[in-house]
Amino acid sequence: MDWVAVAMAPEGEALDEAIVARLAGRLKAGPVRRLGPDAVEIAVAAPDAEPGETGIDWAVLPARGRRKRLLIADMDSTMVAGETLDELAAEAGIGPQVAAITARAMNGELDFEAAVRERVGLLAGLPLAAAERVLARLRLMPGARAAVATMRASGAHCMLVSGGFTLFAEPVGARLGFQEVQANRLEVRGGRLTGRVLDPVLGQDAKRRALEERCDALGLAPGEALAVGDGANDLAMLAAAGLGVAFRARPAVAAAARIRVDRAGLAALLYLQGYERAEFAP
Repeated sequence: MDWVAVAMAPEGEALDEAIVARLAGRLKAGPVRRLGPDAVEIAVAAPDAEPGETGIDWAVLPARGRRKRLLIADMDSTMVAGETLDELAAEAGIGPQVAAITARAMNGELDFEAAVRERVGLLAGLPLAAAERVLARLRLMPGARAAVATMRASGAHCMLVSGGFTLFAEPVGARLGFQEVQANRLEVRGGRLTGRVLDPVLGQDAKRRALEERCDALGLAPGEALAVGDGANDLAMLAAAGLGVAFRARPAVAAAARIRVDRAGLAALLYLQGYERAEFAP
């Protein structure tokens, strides 16, 4: 068969054999392959196969060319839990005000660049020590380490491209093993934020260009890239990649994306490519 369906349980749960049996029966499908305790893949005849099962993540992909040679990933609410700019705002005592702007920008309701400048402007005078405190409490998204390490071990180039800031993206990228990091830069003077973002602001078009330029540099076709993100500024990047994954995405982004992961962790990126749990890098 030319298509495979991947079914994945929510993060921390197993995919019960009874669910797998129901899926295979409803689909009248081909072979079922257990990818891990939380995921299976099933050969199906058409891309419109529907699971008829709630509470799982489900995606149908071409059977060929699934393993990608470039990973290009968003950071905030994708590789790390939460939004680093909102966390900075919480340090400044204006968390709810900034978080409301963030939510609208990430859902595509506001111009991304203008929203970045507005939110950063509210942080003028905040000491760099606040950013250090935010960095110290950042939590990696479940499966982030495995996703990057496994793809690197298989020869893929891994690139973190964030609409956030180098203050966070560079240490997060190093922690996760990304080979390359692009992000916006905050102006700092005298150990404090000035409230300005240095030009150029990296937004939706810049993320798409980063994917295309890295593919050109590596001699890859965009179809050989996997892109993952959650916000409206990721949509062009997701559309340009051979495998674009909306991960726990904002409503407008989830509605526009062909492949979405709402419940599983980032190990889903590997399952979607056909990796078995035994192949995950430590």
